[in-house]
Amino acid sequence: MDPITSVTRGGKPWTPEFAVSLDGKKCIGCGRCYKVCTRDVLELIDRSEDDIDEDADDDSESISSVMALSNPDDCTGCGACSRVCPKACFTNKPMPLAA
Repeated sequence: MDPITSVTRGGKPWTPEFAVSLDGKKCIGCGRCYKVCTRDVLELIDRSEDDIDEDADDDSESISSVMALSNPDDCTGCGACSRVCPKACFTNKPMPLAA
């Protein structure tokens, strides 16, 4: 299927890029993405000890929570989460309309 496409108010073509995954091992739990998402796509979850990268610096080991995609079907593809993420945790891509 072809990805969803639209036009901006100014008439320019636009293809939304939806959040399809989030790398929890990179996430520092800062909450910036959660604050900019208007669709309740994200949730803060407790990080298990298995998720902590032993080779990372000491700051990452103190992180007890990370973001997760809890409702990805509600994503509008605006990309705000990716733009504010300081660790580039998100993977976004064009998607077809869900059946």
